Amino acid sequence: MTQYNNLTVSLTYVSNDSQNAWAYLSGTGIAAGWRKIKTGASDGVTNVFILLSAAQSSGKKVNADIDESNLITCAYLL
Repeated sequence: MTQYNNLTVSLTYVSNDSQNAWAYLSGTGIAAGWRKIKTGASDGVTNVFILLSAAQSSGKKVNADIDESNLITCAYLL
């Protein structure tokens, strides 16, 4: 797992499918692109999605942990 700092959240996406939430991330050290929020705990997916949506709407940066499968496992609002 790798932590990326000072990322910009440009877009977020969620569907009515269970635990299907995504964010478009860009920043230093990470290739810009869509990253899925890791599934497994519905409250966890919802909470990370809300945090990423807040970052997008407010223009704030985030730090995010991304695993080997390019899934967002954790995020921190800066």
